[in-house]
Amino acid sequence: MPKDQRRAQLLDAANAVFTTRGYHAAAMDDIAEAAGVSKPVLYQHFGSKLDLYLALLDRSCERLVDIVAEALASTEDNAERVTAAVGAFYDFVSSASGEFRFVFESDLTGDNTVQKRLWRVNNDIADAIAEVIASDTALPVAESKLLAISLVGMAQVGARFWVSKDSAQIPVDQAKQLVSQLSWRGLRSLPLIAREQTRA
Repeated sequence: MPKDQRRAQLLDAANAVFTTRGYHAAAMDDIAEAAGVSKPVLYQHFGSKLDLYLALLDRSCERLVDIVAEALASTEDNAERVTAAVGAFYDFVSSASGEFRFVFESDLTGDNTVQKRLWRVNNDIADAIAEVIASDTALPVAESKLLAISLVGMAQVGARFWVSKDSAQIPVDQAKQLVSQLSWRGLRSLPLIAREQTRA
């Protein structure tokens, strides 16, 4: 099997083990068995369990950034854009892969390397949202970023709560609509001065 395909296979196997057992309870033996390879083969690709976990975390973070970016680029209508961006978080937690657990429910949040990666993914998404806010309003970049990171927090925490058993009775489309309406009702009050100046 080519190296890239083998690596992807190992990551998929590790994803299944980590999401069901957590980092501390998972063993490299378990992951090797799930992948159908020997432990030495696993160590050829990943030097340690932490390296393997970080690779999965990076993959999950990249996936979340990508789906939010796709949502922001999917329309020029700001109300629809908010719905799409908020909905991206619900699509992420709805994935059968369970990869959201690495980003939203990591049991290694005390690890400095993990903390930096988790902050970076939130910051990257907030930067993308802030760019849209700043380009459409008269707000300075710092204020746009504050609004953006607040929106990320609301969407993320809401999606985490929704995926828990406490709110499982709420259909995903309804959850997306409720939270996006809350977000949009605040954002639509911002002046679109920058857009008006551009047209002039």
